[in-house]
Amino acid sequence: MPTSVENLLKARQSTRAFLPDPVSRETTEHLLWAARRAPSGANLQPGSFHALTGRALAGLVTNLTTAIDDNRPQVAEYEWFPRPIPPHLKARQRAAGYALYQALGIERRDIDGRRRQFKANYRFFDAPLGIIVSIDRHMGEGGFMDLGMSIMALMLAAQDRGLGTVGIGAMANYADVVHETLALPPDEMVLCGIAIGYPDEHAVINGFRTEREPLDSYATLRGFD
Repeated sequence: MPTSVENLLKARQSTRAFLPDPVSRETTEHLLWAARRAPSGANLQPGSFHALTGRALAGLVTNLTTAIDDNRPQVAEYEWFPRPIPPHLKARQRAAGYALYQALGIERRDIDGRRRQFKANYRFFDAPLGIIVSIDRHMGEGGFMDLGMSIMALMLAAQDRGLGTVGIGAMANYADVVHETLALPPDEMVLCGIAIGYPDEHAVINGFRTEREPLDSYATLRGFD
């Protein structure tokens, strides 16, 4: 029989439409506790999680959307994609983007529609709970791996409680706005956001799934009979 972790992994998806029902402080604290159960090199436990709801979340959303409407230049603190991006990764990126917009009924040439959908990242997709993830900018590269495991632990804990999540890498594009709004220390690098809430099961976008590569395309097995 599959383990409960395997069932959670199979069920997990990026949720982009949420019910307005709030996520309690107790549940939020449980998710943050779960994040810290992830392993880390030398037990350094890198990264910080800044949970926002209610007026605190609304204030950050207002500042982010205002910055976009005012054409404020983006200030990304790190690169997400390789430069230049290899053709096979570019094809995978395009396929995921086209499939997402197709699920929403947004045509490829509908630039305004795409922009509106992308702007939803900065509203945390209207989720009732938003988390900003940051990391000490002096941390070594391995710390990003450790923090990634923490984020996954949080997402699986949310899935276990019937919550949906989606990571928001685009949040780093306006790291300066996040810094100003949350008064983060200068040494903190804004890594990403996470939207959390109860999924709207009737929303078309929540029926969207991305494909995963087959095992033999990313793994080798040696020494097996």
